[in-house]
Amino acid sequence: MSGRWYVLGIMMLVYTINIADRYVMSTVLEPIRLELQLTDSGVAFLTGVSLALFYVSLGIPLSWVADRYNRRNLLAAALIAWSAMTALCGLSQGYWQLLLARIGVGVGEAGGTPACNTIVADYFPADRRPMAMTVFALGAPIGAWLGADMAGMVANAYGWRAAFLALGVPGVIMGAVVYFTIKEPGRGRLDAVSTGVAPSIMETLRYIRERKASFHVMMGGGVSALWGWGLMWFTPTFLQRTYGLDVGAAGAVVGPIHLIAGIAASLFTAWLLSRPAFVDPRRIVWLLGSVTAISTVPSILAYWTNSLSMATLMFWAFIPAIYFYIGPAMALVQNLAPPKMRAMAIAVSLVAANVLNLIVAPQAVGWLSDYFAGPAGPDAASLRTALLFLAPTGFWAAWHYWAASRTIIEDQKIAVGYV
Repeated sequence: MSGRWYVLGIMMLVYTINIADRYVMSTVLEPIRLELQLTDSGVAFLTGVSLALFYVSLGIPLSWVADRYNRRNLLAAALIAWSAMTALCGLSQGYWQLLLARIGVGVGEAGGTPACNTIVADYFPADRRPMAMTVFALGAPIGAWLGADMAGMVANAYGWRAAFLALGVPGVIMGAVVYFTIKEPGRGRLDAVSTGVAPSIMETLRYIRERKASFHVMMGGGVSALWGWGLMWFTPTFLQRTYGLDVGAAGAVVGPIHLIAGIAASLFTAWLLSRPAFVDPRRIVWLLGSVTAISTVPSILAYWTNSLSMATLMFWAFIPAIYFYIGPAMALVQNLAPPKMRAMAIAVSLVAANVLNLIVAPQAVGWLSDYFAGPAGPDAASLRTALLFLAPTGFWAAWHYWAASRTIIEDQKIAVGYV
């Protein structure tokens, strides 16, 4: 099969598995911390930094492969690898086994998203990519729901290890589906500008540095991940400590928000970006900046209030924004890079996002929580204060989106030949 909507649907399911396998850890963070007797900074290293170090370090080399060789084969292998390692997280019996399995998840995921992105880009033309990538990004809310609500129920009934097994095994099957049903598309076949030879890593980095819009779009997406997804890392733990919820109840608070509001935000974004007015990429970055800035306010209030009902209302107000930007930002990165530079460009943007999201955010929150708690150890009050330090970074992300609008028209014309 090679129909573009079929391909887009499969890529969206792959992204769903990616997000679910990554964020199931945040749902069971507190049970793991208690069993292994870790501090907040210690569990942050185990769950986020361990994955990110290898994800980031291998993302660039594997994207170099994706820009030169068969992306379908790379994606299938990566999906099977990270799903198998997710299942191994569920079989681990101690700190070091869990750490090594978590590292394996990062190694596998490094080959996934760049390959998905560039495959989708060769099935949809430049003016349809923001819409297509927003449909692709539906995998984020569905995956987050699976990793929060469904994994929370499994963990509450059978223990935290069972949650990893429930999410890891289906991914191995999906890897076979990708290999046997997806056709490798021709590179740049829908663009007016193409290049004969794939550029080197240094040439790609130089190109991005010289294109201000590329830099600001990548940083906007990266800081959005720091802000929104960084807050999500410790949100189930925050709910458990602050309001006395068990792991299943905490997952049930945020899970439906990810599923319902996240999908609604993604579908609305896809519909909005299909309107003729949003052929102009400046309107897209203006929209991203405005939505992110407005949503930062409830993200602060959610961790400020002592009322569970008020916090839940604020989660409904700001969590949709962490999905709103994903598809458009990925599409803009694709449109701001020449065809044979796209996997590398996506990898560079993912390096920025994942350093900020998987390393800086959880480790900083963990360190701050431990610091504010003092010798008594981390508690609800220390974690609340740490999260309130992170929440205002949404305004920083919004500034980058607005800054990109200054040169995005010219930069996109250079990359794909038309706007």
